[in-house]
Amino acid sequence: MSSEGRRVRLQDVADHAGVSLATASRMLAGSDYKGRAALRDKVLASAAELGYRPNLHARALASSTSTSVGLVVHDVRDAYFAMIAGGVIRAAEAHRLLVTMVSTYRDPRQELNYVSLLSAQRPRAIILAGSSFTDRAHAAAMAEQLSAYQAGGGAVVSVTRGRKIGHLIEVDNVEGARRLAHRLADLGHTSFGVISGPARLIAVRDRMHGFRLGLQDRGIELAADAVVHTEISRDGGARAARRLLGRDERPTCLWGVADVVAVGAMAWARSAGLRIPEDVSVAGFGGTPPASDAVPALTTVELPLERIGATALDLALLPPDEPRHTVEIGGTVLMRDSTAPLARTS
Repeated sequence: MSSEGRRVRLQDVADHAGVSLATASRMLAGSDYKGRAALRDKVLASAAELGYRPNLHARALASSTSTSVGLVVHDVRDAYFAMIAGGVIRAAEAHRLLVTMVSTYRDPRQELNYVSLLSAQRPRAIILAGSSFTDRAHAAAMAEQLSAYQAGGGAVVSVTRGRKIGHLIEVDNVEGARRLAHRLADLGHTSFGVISGPARLIAVRDRMHGFRLGLQDRGIELAADAVVHTEISRDGGARAARRLLGRDERPTCLWGVADVVAVGAMAWARSAGLRIPEDVSVAGFGGTPPASDAVPALTTVELPLERIGATALDLALLPPDEPRHTVEIGGTVLMRDSTAPLARTS
């Protein structure tokens, strides 16, 4: 206990030693991660000075689990989730952990089923790397399952908003989409077509909200018929682009809530004889390899996806008696050749 009567947390030790939470955890846990001797001594000295005492009962529960980690993604075929998974797997290898990955294909019932199956296998942690759903009944059922798993000593990490159990990595979808809208509007575009995903996904809702806010900041209102909801896939993007660009008064700029739908939209536009960006500008969200490999390269909001995955694994390895941590991660707007000033597209 501290002099104020509050139990000293691992975060207090990390702050005192001037290291990250994950580094402090690994050095104090006696893992294979040795670090620099001087830095390790500093962490140990901070722990002694502050009187840090780990919850040994909770750690004993955690140590009884297997050396595996469960990873739940929406769609491993999507480069967005593949890159996050890659970050998790590479970080897990450093700790000699095996990652068991499942793909729900954005089916909430399948997500519940997989979490139940993974919990029964008693992995050391379950990482949920996909948007949570707006459905309250599903959220309640998921919270019940995850709470039971966590009570047994397992760690839970979510890469999304909307979940109240375990550690959280919160991607700033709202602000990223808002800043992208600013940049597109500043190119002179006022007529937009938006390729959205399933409305039940919180990440989709947040990105849509941010994009609308960004346009409103520039005095532009997004018409209801300017938004097409589709599955988050290349084919879904192509179908939505056909609807939006097939109109008599087609938009001068398309935005997809994910890179994969934007790339699909670009493919359909080219097949229809449209030039990008001369006839229509196109932008996405995510910063995946297909966005940079596209011709022309896709304007997008780049997220540090592999770092997100590695951070999720670091949070999963924190001592089980640590309080809930929230790590906020933002994106960077990358203006590339798929968008151009309106003067070039008119």
